[in-house]
Amino acid sequence: MLKQADQLNLNRSRKNLRRDVGHAIADFNMIEDGDLIMVCLSGGKDSYTLLEILQNLQKHAPIDFEIRVVNLDQKQPGFPEHVLPSYLASIGVEYQILEQDTYSIVTDKISEGKTYCGLCSRLRRGILYNYADSIGADKIALGHHRDDIVETLFLNMFYGGKLKAMPPKLLSDDKRNVVIRPLAYCKESEISKFSDLMSFPIIPCNLCGSQDNLQRLAIKSMLQEWEKKTPGRIETIFRSIANVSLSQLADTSLFPFQELRKNTPKDTQLDLVELI
Repeated sequence: MLKQADQLNLNRSRKNLRRDVGHAIADFNMIEDGDLIMVCLSGGKDSYTLLEILQNLQKHAPIDFEIRVVNLDQKQPGFPEHVLPSYLASIGVEYQILEQDTYSIVTDKISEGKTYCGLCSRLRRGILYNYADSIGADKIALGHHRDDIVETLFLNMFYGGKLKAMPPKLLSDDKRNVVIRPLAYCKESEISKFSDLMSFPIIPCNLCGSQDNLQRLAIKSMLQEWEKKTPGRIETIFRSIANVSLSQLADTSLFPFQELRKNTPKDTQLDLVELI
């Protein structure tokens, strides 16, 4: 039983998250009436929060939608198989545990000391996409939040030479699935607070024994330092992703730079005549 102060903090945190999730859903038309939403639950704070907030919205939203929870057991050594079934049964949600030994594939293909994350995520994505298609899910909901999106922006700039992040809504390359990120407007700090107050049974993400993703950790550390020096910096960076001016960048495939010409004196005279 939570203390009164903790209960007030929990209610406030849930309200903040519900507001941000509601805005993201509305802005990107993430959920429509009659949708079957496949929520991917990893056992981390983000996916637990995603499920809790979507369930809460499901009770109060003006539209009807169904939630189906899916977890992928990738057979990492030490994975606590009982945790998620026990938790999901306790909250009365329909779920499916998919068992696929991607761990053996990844450890066989990746050299010792290298990070498994890239190959692991591709295999996981393929399995989840196929399952979503098999059950007729209209949307696949992932637990990426605002900070994840900003970190990905800098990862792609610093290490990939591309200006891209994670979109709040995505059509898969094969056009079979729509991926949504309802936590796109949510701060990681708010999610952490909510998760602690809810006492979610967290499953660590490093069971595979892979080295940490050092590049992402470096970006996270850099952003946290910026935020400490200038509060609101991460939010400002995030807003820039939704406020793009193509003419002020340099991608010739997206803006016709080669066609730009200044007005000739004759053009200027014609413009003045039209104004009179």
